Amino acid sequence: MQIDLHKILWPLLIIGLILFNSCRGEEEELIPPVVTPVAPGESGPVKGFFLLNEANMGSNKASIDYFDSESGYYYQNIYPLINPTIAHELGDVGNDIQIYGDKLYAVINVSGYIEVMDVKTGKHVNSLTIPNCRYIVFDKGYAYVSSYNGPVKIEPDAPLGCVVKIDTVTMREVGRVTVGYQPEEMVIRDNKLYVANSGGYRVPDYDNTVSVIDLDNFQEMKKITVGINLHRLELDSDHNIYVSSRGDYKYTSSNTYIIGKNDMVTKSLNLPSSEMTATGDSIYMYSVEWSHITQRNTITYAIVNTRTQMVVSRNFITDGTDKQIVTPYGIAVHPENRDIYVTDAKDYVSPGVLYCFDKYGKRKWAVVTGEIPAHIVFTRHRLQGISSLVTGNN
Repeated sequence: MQIDLHKILWPLLIIGLILFNSCRGEEEELIPPVVTPVAPGESGPVKGFFLLNEANMGSNKASIDYFDSESGYYYQNIYPLINPTIAHELGDVGNDIQIYGDKLYAVINVSGYIEVMDVKTGKHVNSLTIPNCRYIVFDKGYAYVSSYNGPVKIEPDAPLGCVVKIDTVTMREVGRVTVGYQPEEMVIRDNKLYVANSGGYRVPDYDNTVSVIDLDNFQEMKKITVGINLHRLELDSDHNIYVSSRGDYKYTSSNTYIIGKNDMVTKSLNLPSSEMTATGDSIYMYSVEWSHITQRNTITYAIVNTRTQMVVSRNFITDGTDKQIVTPYGIAVHPENRDIYVTDAKDYVSPGVLYCFDKYGKRKWAVVTGEIPAHIVFTRHRLQGISSLVTGNN
């Protein structure tokens, strides 16, 4: 699919970035980020968002984009510009991005580390080495990181995964607990950490459990049997946990389950889910499911009312523009105005596209991103100095 470029404002190249080249050395050319005006500027408590582009495994091209609400400008690949003296780029496969306190954390899966930045400036603060790290959550001054705890390799003897506990003040590991095979997303409820175990490296012998960790003693209390190849966890407004099962990509389809407050599976929605996000009393989700019969993907969208635990919509994009999305790969809902953001990974090697829809499902704008745009985190701190990238007053 070709992008409808006349609906995407053409990029503005940044002036004067040659000044930064001397910081990296003559042998390493700093590629200026692209700045694109996409929307009218607006004020409010949410100042914008960061978007982490995964990029293809082995490409070492993970990158961070930034949308500035006040100006309505989208900034592509901001990290090298802000951190010109850092020897490494962002790394190989950006898997998660979150904000805690005054820090921005980017989990770089295959490179095996977490890049820690100042959320107000985007500048490098620290880095944490955790092999095959996947996702990160926070609670009471600690970060919890899921890790496959082994090499990036599909094998029947792949080791059990773990969750690593990090003190966010000292930036040091203070604990580690073994969970199931190839752990993925996590949520915290009632002082317990829930971890989705996938077993993805042990195909076809997938894991089917959610590990429950007591955060007081940081030990695994039990496992909850759910469905095979678990991935996403989302906590709703009633503290029920929604869990996605990816199935086996052949005979067992993707599904969504609900773990109630009693730590038991209380419902199967019979609803495929690749990614989901909760807002208010709703969970928005999409599914990209490959059929070994038709040899193509089936793409679906849905909204679940978390009060009734019923599907209330089978497509939250209401103007037909969902047909322009080739491969949905990420989803987020603005916490204030309820704008819906869907990323498109396209063919996984070309630059992706970010689509913005209003709360009624009508397209507002779209913009080109890095490769495989995936993870969005909203910020209440405007990135300092970001406007100077347009004026060239660095």
